[in-house]
Amino acid sequence: MFCDRLSAAAVLPVQHPLKNVRKTLSLFTIMRKPVFDGYPPMLVGYMRVSSDSDRQSTDLQRDALLAAGVDPRHLFEDRASGAKDDRAGLARALEFVRAGDVLVVWKLDRLGRSLSHLLAIVTSLKDKRVAFRSLTENLDTTTPSGEFLFQVFGALAQYERALIQERVVAGLAAARKRGRIGGRPQAITGEKLDAIVAALDGGMSKAAVCRNFNVKRTTLIETLTRAGWRGAGRTVDEQQE
Repeated sequence: MFCDRLSAAAVLPVQHPLKNVRKTLSLFTIMRKPVFDGYPPMLVGYMRVSSDSDRQSTDLQRDALLAAGVDPRHLFEDRASGAKDDRAGLARALEFVRAGDVLVVWKLDRLGRSLSHLLAIVTSLKDKRVAFRSLTENLDTTTPSGEFLFQVFGALAQYERALIQERVVAGLAAARKRGRIGGRPQAITGEKLDAIVAALDGGMSKAAVCRNFNVKRTTLIETLTRAGWRGAGRTVDEQQE
């Protein structure tokens, strides 16, 4: 019997019978099929460093993931800023995971560029019935406490977007009260760039960002390009197309 062979290999028995399984079918291939009750989850690890520099290494992350039980064959890696959307390693990891698996990272900031981005990824994993675990923060969505904490994160992200919108409206009102509609555009740096990225992630268009944050469209686009940001915000020209 097929189930007897699995039991002999110290694998939990499959509750649903499988028919016409070839003897040469590897256990790894079986595990990549949709998960049945009784299978332990497969741990899939993701690592990231911010640049290709030899001074930055994934060794610390790799050691932690391997110690957590991730198979070295199931490790995916990126050498890119967290602000970049086109991370090939992350894309491969998200394509590789199947229902019942667990995506594991060393630290939360290795996965998402912002709280809203992190929540979007975790939500997409949940839709695929894939769990998420962060070792440093001891977060695990397979536990009730971990699931609850991510719900709290979601509420905080909504609150953050509301605060940003409130600050923008208040700033515009104060400027109009003083008779200033425009003014010399300011350079986009530091906290201002973080606020702009958060506004774009929250659904604000690039045209609205230019008006509300008093920046030139060309300056905004150049800054976002240098930062590697690619998102849903649109310029005025893009809206008219």
